[in-house]
Amino acid sequence: MKQAFQQVKSFVEKRATILKLIFVLSVLIFVTFEIGKIFREVDWYQVKQGLADQSLFSIILMLGAGIIAVSPMLLYDFSIVKFLPDKYSPWYILRSGWITNTATNIAGFGGFLGAALRADFYHKNASKKQVVYALSKIALFLLAGLSLYCWVSLGLIYGFDLGPHLKGYWPWLIGGGLYFPLLFLTTKFKQGDFFKDLTLKRELILILASLLEWGFAALFFIFIGEQLGIHANYAAVLALYFTGSVLGIISMVPGGLGSFDVFMMIGLLPFGVTTEQAVIWLLFFRLFYYIIPFGIGLSFFVHYAGSQVNHKLNGIPKLILQKTAHMLLTAFLYVSGILLLLEAAIPNWAYSNSFLAKLYPYTFLFINQLTDIVFAFALIGMARGIEAKVKKAYWPTLIVLVIGIVNTLWRVYTPTLAIFLGVILVMVALSRKELYRKQLRYSITKKIVDGSIFAGIFFLYAIVGFINSPSYINHHRVPTIFLFPAQSIWLSGFLGLLLAACVLLLISNYLCSGKDVFANTGFDKKRVRAVIEKFGGNEVSHLAFLQDKELYFYTEDGEDKLFFMYRIKTDKLIIMGEPVGDHAYLQEAVQAFMQEADNYDYQLVFYEINESFTMLLHEYGFDFIKTGEEGLVKLSEFTLQGKKRRAQRALMNKFEREGYEFSFIEPPFTDELMAELQAVSDSWLGKQVEKGFSLGFFDEDYLNEAPVCLIRDASGKLVAFASMMPMDEKTLSIDLMRHSQDAPSGIMDKIFISLFEYGKEQGYEYFDMGMAPLSNVGESRFSFIGERVARFIFEYGDRFYAFQGLRSYKNKYVTKWSAKYTAYRKRTSLVDAMILVTMTVNQKHLKKDNRRNLLLPRFLQ
Repeated sequence: MKQAFQQVKSFVEKRATILKLIFVLSVLIFVTFEIGKIFREVDWYQVKQGLADQSLFSIILMLGAGIIAVSPMLLYDFSIVKFLPDKYSPWYILRSGWITNTATNIAGFGGFLGAALRADFYHKNASKKQVVYALSKIALFLLAGLSLYCWVSLGLIYGFDLGPHLKGYWPWLIGGGLYFPLLFLTTKFKQGDFFKDLTLKRELILILASLLEWGFAALFFIFIGEQLGIHANYAAVLALYFTGSVLGIISMVPGGLGSFDVFMMIGLLPFGVTTEQAVIWLLFFRLFYYIIPFGIGLSFFVHYAGSQVNHKLNGIPKLILQKTAHMLLTAFLYVSGILLLLEAAIPNWAYSNSFLAKLYPYTFLFINQLTDIVFAFALIGMARGIEAKVKKAYWPTLIVLVIGIVNTLWRVYTPTLAIFLGVILVMVALSRKELYRKQLRYSITKKIVDGSIFAGIFFLYAIVGFINSPSYINHHRVPTIFLFPAQSIWLSGFLGLLLAACVLLLISNYLCSGKDVFANTGFDKKRVRAVIEKFGGNEVSHLAFLQDKELYFYTEDGEDKLFFMYRIKTDKLIIMGEPVGDHAYLQEAVQAFMQEADNYDYQLVFYEINESFTMLLHEYGFDFIKTGEEGLVKLSEFTLQGKKRRAQRALMNKFEREGYEFSFIEPPFTDELMAELQAVSDSWLGKQVEKGFSLGFFDEDYLNEAPVCLIRDASGKLVAFASMMPMDEKTLSIDLMRHSQDAPSGIMDKIFISLFEYGKEQGYEYFDMGMAPLSNVGESRFSFIGERVARFIFEYGDRFYAFQGLRSYKNKYVTKWSAKYTAYRKRTSLVDAMILVTMTVNQKHLKKDNRRNLLLPRFLQ
């Protein structure tokens, strides 16, 4: 006998899953047959009418009550974490619990799904044994409350004589009621590791959670009946509900679906509830207790699963989703704005065009032409802010879209349109993390695009208005597509255009407003000098003392390590040369500068930088174009001896015979000397305008920052001078070199050769001759098109600038040429970048406080 029992047990264990499936399928077949039989007898017109009769307030009440009814199940999850070693935040437990319990309600299969989900949510820092033990303790008490309610149901049935047909359910109720006493005795008298942490307090909390779960569900079922206006014996309904729940659990069908419903429809008939009423009752119960809470849980789960996948893939899916939503939202705002403008400007053409006619159902509808135009430009203005990822564009865009959506759905409602506009709101929410910038910068391209949209619509509207005027329309045949319903409507639209211009101006100024940390930074001479003295300068570091550029300092532990010099042009920071300071922090400084500039919607353009720095920037997403070469003279190799230097030797001998003298003096300079320097500079300039940025200009404070070399004639008159450009201990260079108009020819060679000899005496290794713009740029047929255009300018642009002459002159002395580049962000227009660089380099020098016109709106500066 024992052997036979073991064989049966082994057979059942091996085929437990198959037997379970057979049982569940049998129940489902039975239930399906019974439901089919019942539904054939249902008057579906009454069901439809019953559903339609519910008010919006009643629906909201049932929705809120359903969420409250589900919430007690969260106590299981707040209890399970007490059995595990790790700590979880209340929000994490609430979210995980909601997912688990609502999923178990829909497709529990005896709690297996809930156990699997909880094992995934709460396994952190816990062993497999700890997780299994914790889940098992929770599982034991899931039916404790229902078991106690079985005894309550028996009391109601026999205590209040609810009907003979209910008394026939006593075996199910007693069977269910025995579960709790057996469970309680087992937990109190069974010893072992499993029960050692199951204290009386924790056990009572689990019992309370189960009581609240089943009690709230039963009360919610009664609440639904009350909302539907079905007045039955609620004591009998409670007894039926708990009996049906026991049968649903025994059936192992997810949520008791079908078995519970069949039981309730049959059981409610003796109490005056028709089948149609029971169907509506059960439909609403299923909807608000199972389906909607499950939908909320599903959204939580999608977010949770998405975050897990996103974490494993290094944030790429989230980034793609955000960027896609941002791109689609920007496109939608622009397209909707343009469609509204077309509808307002040429309504007949807009609606007769088959392509546009398909798009109009997926945009906004407004009261009249004026509101259409104003709202269209509001959309375009917000689109610019969203496209630029400006943080403060989020709420205004959301408000504008909500107004448009409400107005559109109020005037024309279709489920498809509602879903589409709902997706737009989802895209706004998904785009929120993409909006991080503090301000909007209007580039040349952006100004052209937005200006063209407004100007194009304005002129089109003016032309349409002229064509529809009585003086024109009475003497000319006007195509139907250009006809307007009435002159008054056209005038309303014209006023809308003027109002829209003001709206666009306000939106743009709002998006561009705020403190700009890159503008008006002030000049701190002590900080600049401290960095140069500690870490050394470079070929452009001395230009900081011109005070015509802004400065960005990179600091570590409160100490300045590097600084960048730049000037603002629209949405670009044009940076002069390589940063000055400790290049051990170069990468950190560049990244910090890029990040801060990006926060304010600026793009960086580096002008006249060397090859190694260009390659570093290339790693950070910069493209580059060669803009010239810088020449170095190796002083140890320079000599006036030999046939090659015959002309220079003769020139120097001539100046020596005529009594010209070279001197090298240190600042500070006297007023008399400064006046002499000014006279030579004015003579040299003539009618030319001083430039700055990459070149020095005559400024007394600036000249007093470095030594000056002088050339005087035999009478002691100053005929030429050159201000020095301090670099490093190995390299000598000049900045400002000027001579009077009556200076003898060859005076520049006199200055250079004198400085070469002076540099050799002082132990310098190189003399920096400076840039030869566009030199050796675009010579190969494989060069970039931008470089080949630059080469064309080099060869044929001497009438504007002596490119070839400058290269030829410096080449007399230069030992080595090194390339110089302009680097710009890859997605930046090369033409845009080079135009702004050219404007910056050729701009007349201004005092720092006057470089921005503060009377202009921010987006026009």
